[in-house]
Amino acid sequence: MAEVVLVATTPNPDAMKFTVDVPFDGMFNVTSPDDAAAIPVVKAIFDAGGVAAVFGTADFVTVTRTEGADWSQIEQAVRAAVAAHL
Repeated sequence: MAEVVLVATTPNPDAMKFTVDVPFDGMFNVTSPDDAAAIPVVKAIFDAGGVAAVFGTADFVTVTRTEGADWSQIEQAVRAAVAAHL
């Protein structure tokens, strides 16, 4: 089971970087819930609400939130999605 091993801020206050302990298969940059449907881990992150975009490559995913969205809710969703889908 994969897990998030590090959560870090980025220069953008509305984006956080989540490093995981396994690499992603390829790269993705998803900016809508409709486009997320094809990638289960990304769909699960969008389903949490408050997510504007999800970018992933190598061993990390960067999530951009919508203005004012709760980071704790998004972080829980990322951790659960990574554990369930990687």
